[in-house]
Amino acid sequence: MKSNLILLASLLGLIAGCTPQATNPVPTPYPAEYLPTVIALTAESVSIAATETYIASIPTERPTDIPEPTLSPTSFPTFTPTTIPGHRNATIQFIAPGPMSKLVSPISLRMNIKIGDSQSMQVELLGEDGRLLSRIVKHVPTSNDGVLQNIKIPFEIRAAAEVGRITVSSLDKLGRIQMLNSVHVLLLSSGNSEINPPGNLSEPVGVFSPLLKETASDGVLKIRGDVWPFNLNPVIVELISPDKKTLGLRILNVNNINPQLFETTIPYKVTEPTLARLTIRQDDDRIPGLLYLYSQEILLNP
Repeated sequence: MKSNLILLASLLGLIAGCTPQATNPVPTPYPAEYLPTVIALTAESVSIAATETYIASIPTERPTDIPEPTLSPTSFPTFTPTTIPGHRNATIQFIAPGPMSKLVSPISLRMNIKIGDSQSMQVELLGEDGRLLSRIVKHVPTSNDGVLQNIKIPFEIRAAAEVGRITVSSLDKLGRIQMLNSVHVLLLSSGNSEINPPGNLSEPVGVFSPLLKETASDGVLKIRGDVWPFNLNPVIVELISPDKKTLGLRILNVNNINPQLFETTIPYKVTEPTLARLTIRQDDDRIPGLLYLYSQEILLNP
């Protein structure tokens, strides 16, 4: 009987071990009554994130259509000789040396000149104090296109270097200056020459009125034109008689060295028709003496 009881107890234990235990519920960080709220907030968050992503993907419009800046090519200085629009070629053109070239003796001057009525030109080299270092007088034939000239200019200086001026001029048949032009250079006592390109090849003065060989009357000459000054020295406008006397003169003040228009009158007095020479000139501001002169003839009537 006792053995039967033991067997029955063993069977009951075996059955109890084979019976599955009840599964415990998964723990949650939120109370059960709060789950609907959490789901709602999560859905709203997803909706907001999606909306923000969509808005961010929309390209923004600029308030104004601003074109992209374009790059303009940079202008670099060139060594092309300058000319003045509307002005004729200068009667005296310096081809070489150009302004402020460094020069040792002898200077090789290359130029083109439309010679004056005298068919003679004078070349002078002046030191910085105005002293004459060299002078050459040469016969040149007349040509409407000008005549090329190659001239050697010897010089000696005591200093190692100094500023100099090459001045070329020509006279008319009566001995009045018909044309004059100059170029500044740097004179060296030794070393090597360094030649700069030519400067302005146009006539710095342009006269619109009176025209060439035009007449004036009633004792007043009206002048209109433009000038490209070399410096701030006054520009002198003068009427010169056949015997080299002054018939009238005006002084034009210069405020800058840019090309500028001018208009003036010159009173004069003659008792008979007189073929005068109208000159427009400017002095040098570095070396004593005349730097430039333009001229043309005009018939003055009483």
